[in-house]
Amino acid sequence: MSEALIGFAVMLILIFLRVPVAFSMALVGLVGVALLRNWPSAYAMAGAVVRESGFQYLLSVVPLFVLMGNFITQAKLSKELYTAAYAFLGHRRGGLAMSTVVACGGFSAVCGSSLATAATMSRVAYPEMRRLGYSEELATGSIAAGGTLGILIPPSIVMVIYAILTQQSIGKMFAAGILPGLLAVGLYLLAVQWTIWRRPESGPPGERMTWRERLMALREVWGVLLLFGVVMGGIYGGVFSSTEAAGIGACGAFVFALLRRRLTWSVLSSVLVESARTTGMLFLILIGALLFANFINFTSLPADLQGWIQQFDVDPLIVILMICVIYIVLGCVLESMSMVLLTVPVFYPLVAHMGIDLIWFGIIVVVVTEISFITPPVGMNVMILKSLLPGVSMPTLYRGVTPFVVADVFRLAVLIAFPSISLLLPRYIG
Repeated sequence: MSEALIGFAVMLILIFLRVPVAFSMALVGLVGVALLRNWPSAYAMAGAVVRESGFQYLLSVVPLFVLMGNFITQAKLSKELYTAAYAFLGHRRGGLAMSTVVACGGFSAVCGSSLATAATMSRVAYPEMRRLGYSEELATGSIAAGGTLGILIPPSIVMVIYAILTQQSIGKMFAAGILPGLLAVGLYLLAVQWTIWRRPESGPPGERMTWRERLMALREVWGVLLLFGVVMGGIYGGVFSSTEAAGIGACGAFVFALLRRRLTWSVLSSVLVESARTTGMLFLILIGALLFANFINFTSLPADLQGWIQQFDVDPLIVILMICVIYIVLGCVLESMSMVLLTVPVFYPLVAHMGIDLIWFGIIVVVVTEISFITPPVGMNVMILKSLLPGVSMPTLYRGVTPFVVADVFRLAVLIAFPSISLLLPRYIG
């Protein structure tokens, strides 16, 4: 066990020294296996991991969903989603902030990236909220929190990676994220209402629209509803696999962007290059995490953890709570994908050994990872907003997300107390 703890410490030191996370994990994993076994074994392991990662069929879903999200972003659907949500909620106090949360949920359903959702909605929603007199805290808080929905509402790249690492059904993981995602949207709306109750002037009401205008706004978002219905409906109905669904989604997003006349040769080239860059980054992190996981498996850490649980007869709920605390701490120094890839290979054998459903555990991991997106001192969504809105101070940003962090903690407690919320829909997936 001591070798594993030393490996974790060295990896964190390298990260603090600004060595990229992927290379930090890969270096510790390679050297660790070499010291425990020998260098030829370490080189052979590294070659096998790179080869298997590059040729694994299931992993082809990753670049396809990334491409789908980039085409949707380029189609600039966020404006229409925000307008549709505003048509129904904008006349209420805090209505624009609530519209932002709902629009983020809709955009997440076809984007799959929290950072992209937050960055896109900051350009659409923030200027409008400030124009109507919304406080900086409420405006930025609703955008940062709404952006976290990108990794929970399917399709989600983080869910895909988790499902592959734990050998679970991607379709069932997607189905498990729907009800917790809707619960997140509802609790975020309550967080907006709580903010308005405390400070009514922070979110003045907007203009009330007629039902005709509302229906016209809904007509503008038919594309996202159709694309989401085809991709998710095809998976849940058993019409095609997750990989095929990702391909159909990417093709549909391309056609959608083309019909909206958002694509030129230069834009298409930019989308393809960005998708390739993102995919390459994800695969580098995946390879580094697998090398590090192999090193951990060579140590006695997994067996020691299981033996410790059996020796002290620790309640599984206590173990889950301890894992959640570890994720929140790691979220202060790591981004979501690195955190999931680093920890899941260590934790999931222990969780499976205790008889805990791995689909439910995956949802808990994703929700805790969401919380790390908006908690200090890192909070990736907060950092994104700071870079896009340099005039807003960091204390203002963190004050803005505080009610949403409270809502997230409450949601985590509900999902832990009632696993059936996450497991209801996956029961109907074959």
